[in-house]
Amino acid sequence: MPAATPVLALGPQWLDPDAILHWLGPLAVVGVLAIVFAETGLLVGFFLPGDSLLFTAGMLTATGFIDVPVLLLCALVFAAAFAGDQTGYLIGRSAGPRVFRRPDSRVFRQEYVDRTYAWFERYGGRTVVLARFVPVVRTFAPVAAGVGGMRYRTFVTYNLVGALLWGVGVTLVGFWLGQVAFVQENIEAILIGIVAVSVVPVVVELLRGRAGGRRDTGMSAPTERTPHV
Repeated sequence: MPAATPVLALGPQWLDPDAILHWLGPLAVVGVLAIVFAETGLLVGFFLPGDSLLFTAGMLTATGFIDVPVLLLCALVFAAAFAGDQTGYLIGRSAGPRVFRRPDSRVFRQEYVDRTYAWFERYGGRTVVLARFVPVVRTFAPVAAGVGGMRYRTFVTYNLVGALLWGVGVTLVGFWLGQVAFVQENIEAILIGIVAVSVVPVVVELLRGRAGGRRDTGMSAPTERTPHV
């Protein structure tokens, strides 16, 4: 199936999951695993299109572009998602609050950390599972859990559930829809929609962070807070 080139007009190419996977070609699976790990385990990966990438990978597996059994793909994605959160937790546990002591930049905002703490204050340990489905928060949640001293066994349990529901669940939804005749006949339009949906949360977060930087929020510094875990 040819790459859906019209989607490039909707955002930068590195946010276009279809373009990413077609560019990687035979290494598409490796690329999916690397992005999933980076987004969930490394603070620098919060802008990556994890949800749409998994969905698109599932669809392209159904159409045959990604030539691996879907169960193998799901198992690999699960492992990458689980390892990513484990890495984030260990970073937070070993570095402590100082891991968040970095100045605001064009992409990173302390507001992202505050929002993650707010999720922990509202949902407690369940945040580790729920954050999987929330862009940006899913990157900072495992690190915040480590900073807050969540019991390792408890974190592993939540991490297993989250990696299964998000990593495997989103991939399988894409795979199942990729077998529907209507989806196959309109796959380029659907991929355009996927890219649009994946770009919106990143743009919203960047705009909110920029707006937050222009006003005094009255919030305490995130380096002095720990999430309720």
